[in-house]
Amino acid sequence: MRLDVAAQSAARLSGRPKVPAISWGDARRAVLPPLVVLAVSLLAWEAFVRAAGTPPYILPAPSAVLSDAVAHAGLYAGQGLITLGEAVGGFLIGAGGAVAAAIFMAYSRPLEQGLLPLAVVVKATPIVAVAPLLVIWFGFGYAPKVLISALLVFFPVLVNAIAGFRDVSLAQLELMRSVHASAWEVFLKLRLRSSLPYLFSACKVAVNLSVIGAVVGEWSGADSGLGRLILQASLSFHTLELFAGIGYLALMGILLTVLVGVVERRMLFWHPSTLIG
Repeated sequence: MRLDVAAQSAARLSGRPKVPAISWGDARRAVLPPLVVLAVSLLAWEAFVRAAGTPPYILPAPSAVLSDAVAHAGLYAGQGLITLGEAVGGFLIGAGGAVAAAIFMAYSRPLEQGLLPLAVVVKATPIVAVAPLLVIWFGFGYAPKVLISALLVFFPVLVNAIAGFRDVSLAQLELMRSVHASAWEVFLKLRLRSSLPYLFSACKVAVNLSVIGAVVGEWSGADSGLGRLILQASLSFHTLELFAGIGYLALMGILLTVLVGVVERRMLFWHPSTLIG
């Protein structure tokens, strides 16, 4: 009898845990507080502009910005898709390159000591100083914007990936070695799994940096994109267009962050970070 109970318990434990469903209550608790804060902030902004009589070219009212954003939604959406493509491309290249480099650096201390300072130098160099060079080298097309985004994404993902690949349980590592697991099996089933919380934390930061990189690239030289539209609006004092463009960029960053969070919840259903809170 005792053996049967133990066998049943082992079978339950060995089964794949269910992915926790996102209930309406969870979604409401996550979305409602920021929406309330945003609504209060916009109402205070609207009241201030109306009470102070601020000229629209200095600080327009949120209602006027929203009206412009809706009236020219096609323009903003078209330019936003261009910026979104540059940001996503830069994010994928930067994050992919960072993870690949982190794999080698996590297994080799000398390689890490040689390459990490170079990565720090790239991170410490102001991107606005590098952007014109990339435009000179690669032209005014898609490539320089993607590369600028990739440069901004690379470092935070690299540092977190190295830490994740090395944050493994020694007991689990010894267990896998005791059953003669190959280096590839150890990496896939232990090191990669332990690195996922670190990687998703980095991606939540990096995905917004990719948008910033795309905009900086468009400021340095482009004929399209939300960054270019915002730059032209600021130079011509079209403040409504400027604020509307910023609003669309903020919405883009929010949606990308939410998307990363959804993927994280699906892949890390077993991790405490997705079960608590």
